[in-house]
Amino acid sequence: MRHDNGPVRRKPEKTTPSAFWPVASLVVPPLRLVTRIRLLDEDKVPETGAFVLAPNHYTEVDPIVMGYVLWRLGRAPRFLTKASLFKVPVVGAVLRATGQIPVERGGSARGGVTLAAAGKLVEEGRPVIVYPEGSLTREPAMWPMRGKSGAARLALESGVPVIPAAHWGAQDLLPRYGKKPRLFPPARIAVKFGDPVDLSHLAGRPLDAATLAEATEAIMAAITRLLEDLRGERAPVERWDPKKQGQTETGRFD
Repeated sequence: MRHDNGPVRRKPEKTTPSAFWPVASLVVPPLRLVTRIRLLDEDKVPETGAFVLAPNHYTEVDPIVMGYVLWRLGRAPRFLTKASLFKVPVVGAVLRATGQIPVERGGSARGGVTLAAAGKLVEEGRPVIVYPEGSLTREPAMWPMRGKSGAARLALESGVPVIPAAHWGAQDLLPRYGKKPRLFPPARIAVKFGDPVDLSHLAGRPLDAATLAEATEAIMAAITRLLEDLRGERAPVERWDPKKQGQTETGRFD
């Protein structure tokens, strides 16, 4: 376990000049003022090489928190990012300069393009952060909901490990679907990493719906166990599915 200060490990990606430097200079100082982040089992995050980092997703500030944590651990964070953001002036330029990966909502035909781009990062030995839930969880108590297949497909196609992660406390900085952050007192956020998800029994199987569903559920189960540890509670036995609950997949709701 390690707190949000002091040296963590070797940081070759962090110390190599890149577009991440100016971004980090803008993001890191204010984030450290409004949060107190505690890391658990950060040694499970590979220091080198490619991997898929699969966290839970329950507030819109999650990518900032997880990107910062990965940066603290010496790895440059890259995400699957809504394609529409690449069209926003300045924001799009930053996303392209830092190697973020555009993904279309609803994906179908463009999904192959997205995975090809993510696969390139894998070939280059870089981590990719993929939220298996696809959007903020709809589960009333913010437990992980049903997953989508992006993280599983990328891992199985490329043969890289999936490192599950869970964090809790970011809702005290920005409530789910909130528009105004709570800057004081500093939000106490705990982040816990797990062992690589064992998908070895699926190696060599066709990447059909059944295989991807099994892999995705293994990933979601690993994330949920980590979150149970952080919260000291048990998640619901049945995973929340927005479609079964008559909810839309995206957008704000009360």
